[in-house]
Amino acid sequence: MIRLTHKFVPTALLLSAAISIIGTAQDTKYPPQNQQIPSPECLTLRGAWEGGYTPCTDVTHQQWLNDITHWRMERRIRIGYNDARYRMPTLLWTQSSFIQPQMMVQDRYFYDPYAHKYTVDRYLDDLEKRYGGIDAVLIWSTYPNMGIDDRNQHDMMRSMPGGLAGVHQMVEDFHRHGVRVLFPMMMWDQGTRDPGKSWPDAIAEIMKEIDADGINGDTQDGVPLAFSQASDKVGHTLAFEPEGGPSDEALAWNVMTWGQYQFPFVPEVDKYKWLETRHMVNISHRWARNKTDDLQFAFFNGVGWESWENIWGIWNGITPRDSEATRRMATIERGVAPFLVSATWEPFYPTHRYGVFASRWPLDGNTVWTLVNRNEYDLPGRQISVPAQDGMRYFDLYHGEELKPERDGNNDVLSFQMEAHGFGAILASKDATPKMQDLMTRMKKMTAQPLSSYSDQWKTLPQQLVDIPPTKRATSTPEEMVKIPAGDYVFRVQGIEIEGSNDIGVDVQYPWEDMPRRFHEHRMHVHAFLMDKYPVTNTEFKKFLDATHYHPVDDLNFLRDWKNGTYPAGWDRKPVTWVSLEDARAYAAWAGKRLPHEWEWQYAAQGGDQNRLYPWGDIWESANVPMPDKGRSLTNPDGVDAHPSGASPFGVIDMVGNVWQWTDEYIDEHTRGGILRGGSYYQPQGSIWYFPQAYRNDQHGKLLLMAPSYDRSGTVGFRCVQDIE
Repeated sequence: MIRLTHKFVPTALLLSAAISIIGTAQDTKYPPQNQQIPSPECLTLRGAWEGGYTPCTDVTHQQWLNDITHWRMERRIRIGYNDARYRMPTLLWTQSSFIQPQMMVQDRYFYDPYAHKYTVDRYLDDLEKRYGGIDAVLIWSTYPNMGIDDRNQHDMMRSMPGGLAGVHQMVEDFHRHGVRVLFPMMMWDQGTRDPGKSWPDAIAEIMKEIDADGINGDTQDGVPLAFSQASDKVGHTLAFEPEGGPSDEALAWNVMTWGQYQFPFVPEVDKYKWLETRHMVNISHRWARNKTDDLQFAFFNGVGWESWENIWGIWNGITPRDSEATRRMATIERGVAPFLVSATWEPFYPTHRYGVFASRWPLDGNTVWTLVNRNEYDLPGRQISVPAQDGMRYFDLYHGEELKPERDGNNDVLSFQMEAHGFGAILASKDATPKMQDLMTRMKKMTAQPLSSYSDQWKTLPQQLVDIPPTKRATSTPEEMVKIPAGDYVFRVQGIEIEGSNDIGVDVQYPWEDMPRRFHEHRMHVHAFLMDKYPVTNTEFKKFLDATHYHPVDDLNFLRDWKNGTYPAGWDRKPVTWVSLEDARAYAAWAGKRLPHEWEWQYAAQGGDQNRLYPWGDIWESANVPMPDKGRSLTNPDGVDAHPSGASPFGVIDMVGNVWQWTDEYIDEHTRGGILRGGSYYQPQGSIWYFPQAYRNDQHGKLLLMAPSYDRSGTVGFRCVQDIE
């Protein structure tokens, strides 16, 4: 955020320069942007010893308003602004799409892997109950799992249960509830499978096929015009919403944006909303645990909020207080939506009280004011003055009651309660329409209980380890298994998640821990067990199929590289892949074995030496692993016995660098995660956002789980263990 100067400068030219977009699109989830117009100089916050700030007078407020209005007019002329897309009937929904969560496809409220069905009703009912429902949803099907193999961003969608036909039906389930659906586009995805056509065409075609409504441009400072043109060409107009701030010119076709702000005490005007009042911003402050800033800046600007809780499988839940504030804010914004696109919006309408900020929204002789109290204390009494008009009535929309103005000269002074960190909304009209009366009835009931009565305590979600039942105890060591002796062991490991830092909720919660975290260490006694010397091969898995006729209910992507019920010639000693955690467990049960706990896998890799970095020692040896595949299409893994020099101290082979190996599963109320060990041979290039490798013994990958079709991968296999007497 850039302030113009420490002195009020009324020149539109300087203001234009000060708030122009800086930086270029980068491969980052936090793109640089300058999306806010500096607040009036009279509201510039100073130190307490200087009196905080001096409220604007009518004169200074009008000077500032005239200046930014002139800048808007001049800027539109300079860029040749065309508002055609904001007038398109197919995109009008964006102008009242106030609440939009980013939803991970792995969210357990969205899909039930046991019943094998999408549960859109359950997902929406939960949000309605907790914070009043949503207007649109951004369905996230790609990062952080993408890059585990060569499936590109659209292949990940095709891997969702039911394929694209199932996705289309799921989208229609949202539409049935009046909820619009967006998907992401990742232009950093240039290292996986080539789509075989331009990305604008590929995106337009698949979005038409599933009847989606819009696209979020991940990491992009504006989505290029070519994408809008491609969607128009196929007869399925899409709303584009870049994560970062576009150029002013690109506002014409980016009808939505995210707002990733800083949040000073004095709110600031969103530049895109000011340039085009029909533009929708969804403010996103994903890691914040208190959402007051997000909600108040949205309400002040008449825009929306990205109600994002499941952040890459890390739960950052909305507190009860923020949930109730969301319900109230969104109810009002939906009720006065036509006002909030007023071309004569007046931000920073003068108020009486320090720390209360208002926007004025005139429409057809009526006016709405949205107000926020940035103070941490309640403010009853006089709030705003408005020019008196004969027959004008005033309604407190927030509290659902009519106000009795106090005449002060030529003004009507309006008094009402503003809660600490709260909201206010006023309607000036000669009569309240039935719609407004209904809004006030609902708000009166809603605000009978103050926001302060709702808990603002943030809590993480506890995770549980999914039980692995013991096997029948072996009395001897079968061929191609290795006995792992009992021993005391310090289990030390860390997650490799790209985001989340060391926040509570990142990674997993082991049974001995009180909450999920990234870094783990625990001293334990490991009982003796048997472990497969090699990962399970195609030959061994085919024996299982021939003996049991196993076929999963969700069979999409099952043994995807097999043909006609068998594996390719020469693949008999290669590890089986394209098997889900459920498929691996089924094989293990048939074989009288089980999947290893992660600490068993790591103990077998380290030989009891908790400081050993790799199974063979502390120095990376490229000869001990397959040659990395850095192409855009998967080749195939090496044979499980191709690198005997990579054996662990106990003699276990092919633990690292060929295929990932399934171990434990962790679950919380919203997310399941499978722990993968060993890394793989596939290394897609061109972006830091692909699923990272974990070749070291003290690192693990966490693959977010949705359904077998989605979870199966060309680089994930498994090996088994068996308990021993």
